[in-house]
Amino acid sequence: MKKWLKFSFSSFLIVILMFSIAACTNTNKTGKLEKVRLVEVTRSIFYAPEYVAIAKGFFKEEGLDIELSTAFGGDKTMTALLSGGADVALVGSETSIYVYAQGSNDPVINFAQLTQTDGTFLVSREKIDHFSWDLLKGSTFLGQRTGGMPQMVGEFVLKKHGIDPHQDLTLIQNIDFANIPSAFASGTGDFVQLFEPQASIFEKEGKGHIVASFGTESGHVPYTTFMAKDSYMEENKEIVEKFTRAIYKAQQWVDSHSSDETAEAIKSYFPDTDLDLISTVVDRYKEQGSFATDPILDKEEWNNLQDIMDEAGELPQQVDHKTLVNTKIADKVKAE
Repeated sequence: MKKWLKFSFSSFLIVILMFSIAACTNTNKTGKLEKVRLVEVTRSIFYAPEYVAIAKGFFKEEGLDIELSTAFGGDKTMTALLSGGADVALVGSETSIYVYAQGSNDPVINFAQLTQTDGTFLVSREKIDHFSWDLLKGSTFLGQRTGGMPQMVGEFVLKKHGIDPHQDLTLIQNIDFANIPSAFASGTGDFVQLFEPQASIFEKEGKGHIVASFGTESGHVPYTTFMAKDSYMEENKEIVEKFTRAIYKAQQWVDSHSSDETAEAIKSYFPDTDLDLISTVVDRYKEQGSFATDPILDKEEWNNLQDIMDEAGELPQQVDHKTLVNTKIADKVKAE
């Protein structure tokens, strides 16, 4: 009897241990992590929750092995996704509308939102103690490339303040995204529209001064979302759900932890940026609500996106929210 009890108790412990291990890492039937090839449009502190999800092991907890690459451009990101070079893309939602308008028989579906405001800032070459948008009239403004969300939001905000970007100032949009900071640093433009951390770096170096936030001015918009082809979503429903769950965990983690803790978690993704600067940028984005706290892309945000595109003359056609956005997965994950 004692031997049986001893055996039973040992067996019980083994079973508990097995369940504990299984709970920690949700692998597939073979016991291996399932690879997901993720391509991001650029490397940016703006995407902090994405890096937290990897660094903190939230994807691994879901049984996923993320292979992250950076395309450095919306067109390159979409090419990677559409050609089968990536499974999931992190890019602006406007790209899914462009693809749909071209008549794709395998549309790209937005399934998890990461950022919910524009991530750029208006930087002035000269220090301005009392900034007003009227100061841009008659100036030379170094903007972003035509057709991209930064440029469209930039023009939307200028028009909101009564400024015609094509009549009231000299608008420069023919400089490649990667070269915009160096162009401004070399003397081009009175104002420039920049992402972080470049905006803060210029301010720290005395090359420019942050005077306004395009994200604060434009309101909520699905600025960057995770998306995949409809066929991939259908064939890999569990993977997409696990992916979304990991992102939601990261969003909640960033929201509930300090900017210093987030900076510490993602510092390996920005080896050339000072930790204090990373923290400053994270804090700035948190303060203006740029990081979405859940992955749900709602109708109001979607419609705001199309209003901005339409105002910029870049909306090829109106597309219903339900056509290119899947909220069922995000809704389920959030409700768990």
